[in-house]
Amino acid sequence: MTAGLRAGLVGLGSMGRHHARVLAGLEEVQLVGVVDPMGDKNGWAQGAPVLSTVDELISLGVDYAVVACPTALHEEVGLRLAEAGVCALIEKPVADTVEGARRLVEAFESRGLVAGVGHIERCNPALRSMRTRLEAGELGEVFQVVTRRQGPFPHRIADVGVVKDLATHDIDLTGWVTGQTYTSIAAHTVSKSGRPHEDMVSAVGRLSDGTMVNHLVNWLSPFKERFTSVTGERGTFIADTLTADLTFHSNAAVATEWEALQAFRGVSEGDMIRYAIPKREPLLVEHELFRDAVRGTSKDICTLREGLRTVEVAAAVLESARSGRTVTTSAGELTTHGS
Repeated sequence: MTAGLRAGLVGLGSMGRHHARVLAGLEEVQLVGVVDPMGDKNGWAQGAPVLSTVDELISLGVDYAVVACPTALHEEVGLRLAEAGVCALIEKPVADTVEGARRLVEAFESRGLVAGVGHIERCNPALRSMRTRLEAGELGEVFQVVTRRQGPFPHRIADVGVVKDLATHDIDLTGWVTGQTYTSIAAHTVSKSGRPHEDMVSAVGRLSDGTMVNHLVNWLSPFKERFTSVTGERGTFIADTLTADLTFHSNAAVATEWEALQAFRGVSEGDMIRYAIPKREPLLVEHELFRDAVRGTSKDICTLREGLRTVEVAAAVLESARSGRTVTTSAGELTTHGS
């Protein structure tokens, strides 16, 4: 496929407006239509025609569409696009249920269509640099991944809780940067905002290579935090994905002579390095990668099958919180253990 892809957008809300902005300026792509039954009251469509239905968009002859409507509608919209032979970039989470995510995987894979999930943290400069360094073995054996994703309640969210909306970021990025899959998860949730969904979760998990995982996610903090740390035998990488900064705290080769500190630290404190890395807008990078995947020149996207795996782990988090037990997550099966 050559230059001049015709793209569409489904959903013109708080995330859809950013997709519209990027699509309108994306090289070798033309934004030909936007679907939103509510219209374009804020002028976010970048001059593209605003349509009422997905079928109207399909009739324009689009090569791919970005699905940024509410999570509960992802399956319905995605299946219609697949049926029409249209490639799709679906906002995360790929669906609001495991069964829905599986149906989307089957629909696109069976037709040989390119489809991806908008797990945008994969395009954050700090995490991309971290992943490259982990793949190069700079940290040695990995022991633990810790994430914290906290902030005030986002009024744009009405159909899912903090696990499906926010924790799916951390579930996906953890598997992506380490190259591992989750094998078990134990979690607790609370709901303090008066909504039917949870607004805080704390989870402990294990990856396929034995790495320990800790996630703290909430909508109850008055400050915003996006923190990811990976600790291994040679030190710790820390990514602040709000500022896209990556730092490395090394284990020193020089022993600590102060006896009290030596006993407390357990390892020697070494150098701290903040890496200078190029910082491009993650959403633009995400769109460039998906455009190239549709053209057949790149495969660096989050696939629907990977998105399905994230939804499965999120379901395990909620099941663990409900049952009070650890849940194993292997081969698409969820099993609870203990009390």
